[in-house]
Amino acid sequence: MRTAAPLVKHLGLAPYEPTWRAMQRFTDERDPSTPDEIWMAEHPPVFTLGLNANREHLLSPGNIPVIQVDRGGQVTYHGPGQLVVYPLIDLRRHALGVRQLVVALENAIIAYVGELGVAASGSRDAPGVYVEGAKLASIGLRIRRGASYHGLALNVSLDLQPFERINVCGHRGLAVTRLADRCAVADVRAAAAGLTPHLFRELGFGAVREDSRPTHSAINTDLQAVSSR
Repeated sequence: MRTAAPLVKHLGLAPYEPTWRAMQRFTDERDPSTPDEIWMAEHPPVFTLGLNANREHLLSPGNIPVIQVDRGGQVTYHGPGQLVVYPLIDLRRHALGVRQLVVALENAIIAYVGELGVAASGSRDAPGVYVEGAKLASIGLRIRRGASYHGLALNVSLDLQPFERINVCGHRGLAVTRLADRCAVADVRAAAAGLTPHLFRELGFGAVREDSRPTHSAINTDLQAVSSR
């Protein structure tokens, strides 16, 4: 078991770009003694394109913003009702490889939804978690200075229509699903609470530690500093 479990911080409904910039800042300013953190959030509607994403997969964005970001992968959608989890982890300190991290994130989701009676699986060809061939969760990471940011997006109760405006993760015709259509869980905070112990177990961390401050205050300073630049 690894020591120094990350601190879980709940951001609530947080604007995407300032959150991303805050992740970059956290990663750039951390040192070998910086404690790891896991941020959990929802975002207002936004399409994001990975580093090598082909814009041809962005079919009809309409009035939804499009942001080019520095994670791996193609195009995906974030919106209210989707749980987004950002593991800000020093991989070198924990001797954790990128593939190990991806598999741990997938396995945590699979174990969590399995408790809810939903049979899911991962894929070596297209990272993420699938239920009956439909994508339930996406994974896209960036590793910089030996540490991870970006992360996973679990569809809980969000409107799935915007996924019809893209080739999901670069795959034409890939179906998308959500927990609310598979089980009784439709609340993002409930999903976060249920998923967290599985994340910690799969990543080999100890007892869960959560920030006790009100929603958003955990990284509010970073968000304000970055968005004001």
